[in-house]
Amino acid sequence: MNDEALSPAADGPVQQARLWRDERWTAEVIKNEDDDGWAVSMTLRGEAEPALVGPWTMGRDKKNPKPLDAAAFHTLVKTAAEVLRRHEQQLHARLHKEVSVGAGSERIRVALTIVPDEEYPYAVLTAQDESGETLGQARVAADFKLSADRAEAWIDSGYAARVR
Repeated sequence: MNDEALSPAADGPVQQARLWRDERWTAEVIKNEDDDGWAVSMTLRGEAEPALVGPWTMGRDKKNPKPLDAAAFHTLVKTAAEVLRRHEQQLHARLHKEVSVGAGSERIRVALTIVPDEEYPYAVLTAQDESGETLGQARVAADFKLSADRAEAWIDSGYAARVR
């Protein structure tokens, strides 16, 4: 980013040809390192890395980038927010698994929540009845593979603290 974008006084909105910023997002048109074209990066305030980097259109002179405008900025914000939302959904799906076992009023939901600690990752198994009351909980290895059979075995063990 340019010096103005990095200065402490630059917290307010900016609407320049190659730099737009609102209270949450910064769009910056940058030279594409891989070819002769241009790219745009979208960075959420407080984040070190951009949420989105994509190609940007050349201007009429075929040398300089097309200037940013309100419509383009709003489209970029919408696209970058969707990228973040999908990333969060993917992370949630990777860290949370669940199965239901039993039948009728005896259905038990067993959830596995992975805690991605850098040094000692682990997971927590939690069993709940249909009303949401916790029936049992146990700490397991982060690589524990949850399946209906393993959940039933844990339930049959009386929610043993040690699960294999």
